[in-house]
Amino acid sequence: ELPPTAFEGRKLRIVRVSRQAMVQLGRLQQRLRRVDLLICDELGFVPFDRAGGQLLFNVFADRYERRPTIVTSNLAFSQWVRVLSDEKLTTALLDRLSHHAHILATKGSSYRTRLRKSTS
Repeated sequence: ELPPTAFEGRKLRIVRVSRQAMVQLGRLQQRLRRVDLLICDELGFVPFDRAGGQLLFNVFADRYERRPTIVTSNLAFSQWVRVLSDEKLTTALLDRLSHHAHILATKGSSYRTRLRKSTS
């Protein structure tokens, strides 16, 4: 048993997830596992909370060495920890993504920016 001061000064959050939500999440993960090609466009545009980062890791880990996955991002790998909020998780995710990967790094202005300038 923990002493009463064990959580003093710390935030404690209890999250209840319904059985239905867990079943739906499980089904989604199964569907994503079976998709022939998973494309995650602009990863890092919106940061994930800790649970979201863990779910993304699980999706990529389930597909690792089984099915192809394409990820686009305008962030350098060194910046991904800001998106996933966990350094160890980010390292493990990038390890799986970059193993057997073809990494295409591009430089220059974006297609949308060039298009906008040409139509102005």
